[in-house]
Amino acid sequence: MGVQLGRRYLLTFSTVISVVACPSLAAAATSQDDSVLALRREMLEMRRQMSAEIQQLRARVVRDEGPGALRPATLAKRQTQVARAAAQPAPWSGPLPVIGDVEGGDRPPRPRTDAETRTALSEGPIPSWAEFKAATTRDENVHIGGMSIGFPSGRPTIASDDKAYAFSVGLLAQEDIGGFMGAGPRGSEGKGNFSNLTENARRLRLYFAWRYKDWVVNLTPDFGSSSVDGSVSLFEANLNYTGIKHTTLTVGYFQPRSEEESAERSGAFEFLERPTIVDLVRNLAGGVARFSVGGEHYEDRWLVAAYFTGQKFGDRNKDTTIVDSQTGGVFRIAGRPYVSKDVDVYLGAGATSAFKVNQNSKGRTYTFSDNVEVPLGETSLLTSGALSDVAQIWAAGPELALRWRRFLLKGQYYHVGVQRGHETNAEQLPSLGFDGWYVAANYTLLGKGRAFNAKTAAFTTPGVVEDFDPFRNHWGALEISGRWSVTDLDGVASQGGAGINGDQQTVWEAGLNWYPTRHVKFMVDYDHFIVSRSKGVSGGYNVLGRDGNALVGRVQASF
Repeated sequence: MGVQLGRRYLLTFSTVISVVACPSLAAAATSQDDSVLALRREMLEMRRQMSAEIQQLRARVVRDEGPGALRPATLAKRQTQVARAAAQPAPWSGPLPVIGDVEGGDRPPRPRTDAETRTALSEGPIPSWAEFKAATTRDENVHIGGMSIGFPSGRPTIASDDKAYAFSVGLLAQEDIGGFMGAGPRGSEGKGNFSNLTENARRLRLYFAWRYKDWVVNLTPDFGSSSVDGSVSLFEANLNYTGIKHTTLTVGYFQPRSEEESAERSGAFEFLERPTIVDLVRNLAGGVARFSVGGEHYEDRWLVAAYFTGQKFGDRNKDTTIVDSQTGGVFRIAGRPYVSKDVDVYLGAGATSAFKVNQNSKGRTYTFSDNVEVPLGETSLLTSGALSDVAQIWAAGPELALRWRRFLLKGQYYHVGVQRGHETNAEQLPSLGFDGWYVAANYTLLGKGRAFNAKTAAFTTPGVVEDFDPFRNHWGALEISGRWSVTDLDGVASQGGAGINGDQQTVWEAGLNWYPTRHVKFMVDYDHFIVSRSKGVSGGYNVLGRDGNALVGRVQASF
């Protein structure tokens, strides 16, 4: 009891002393308590206001979307949708993508890869879905509403953000201008079409491609022509599957390729046109817009391709008397037995066959004919004559190429066999054999030298390390080339009818090509041709034989 009274007296005494001795401390404590109470009142008021707003929002949701809008399952679904939307790439707010060097940039542009220095070609090879995704990831893209817009490999492309769907557009435009010199007729021959100066839109192709993962559809109209422009044709319309590693399977109108020269693609040629023998052979069962079913597979050191083929697009429109369409096949094998930094050795072989040619009102006939490797609409002097009662045509031959640093040497030989059947009430016609070959040399003066592309098993264009800019001493790429080609279509006497023999054509050609960028190319070719005589050329234009010269330039753009 005494202890408790002592404690009370002590507490009372301490309080009195505190109030009397430290009045400022007491006032501060009282002020702090008032502030805390005021803060609590504000928080309670805010809570009441938030509760009221939440009730209003709930009422609006029920009014607009029905009573089930606030169920747990519905709310969980909304949370999932919000999370997916948050995972989408943010809209691009920076500068638009730039292809090439950025003028005035803070950092120097990265060096181009070897593939980025080569001419942009829209004719393939078709990348697999994995390769397409990798290409679009490397390049700058703009993301808009779940779509990606960019320029993988320089080709305008719209794709879904997961790259499963894509649409792209490519271009190859080639305009030729030039003429012939000293190609006049001999004796009483007809003059033929050898203009001193003329122009021709050789290729004007728009490449449309639709992709769903590893399935790709190609559709390419062509507004150009190998002879006289002014009409629209089809280059390709096909469906492709790329889901098997390093393999492309194709069905539809396509250009199956049986040799390295064609595999280069037309935008990468060393000269304006292929050698004559290559053009004749590839059109037997291949060529542009040929119905094809097959595929090709490549590895680093080899490639194999095989196609079953049918008629060409438009055959029955050009000849409405066709009653039985052509069937055939194309095969190619290529390899690199030796490869080093400075040396590439290439070996290949191609074979093609028309198992049966189109049958029309004249039976199964076929005529070999070609120009002098100049695409200006000139009269074709080389001919076999019209071969009647053709049972089968085939061709096969080896090819060889050697690259040493910037120098490239290549050549090919083809033998063509024509088997003939029995004409009505006549003896069996003799089989025929034709031959042709070419040798070409190329040297790169500026830029990277031509290099081997394993995906096509062909040597592609020189590399443009820096785009043309004379103020920075950048000059693009420059190459010179020379070629000798011979095609002999003289098999037996009167093979094309009474008194009509085949003839032989020899072409010497020199070319200079300049690439200011990987998308633009300027070409100049000089062509000297010698063609032996044949009565098989309609119009009597080569009764005594013909020789002459041509000088032709080309402007090319490709994307």
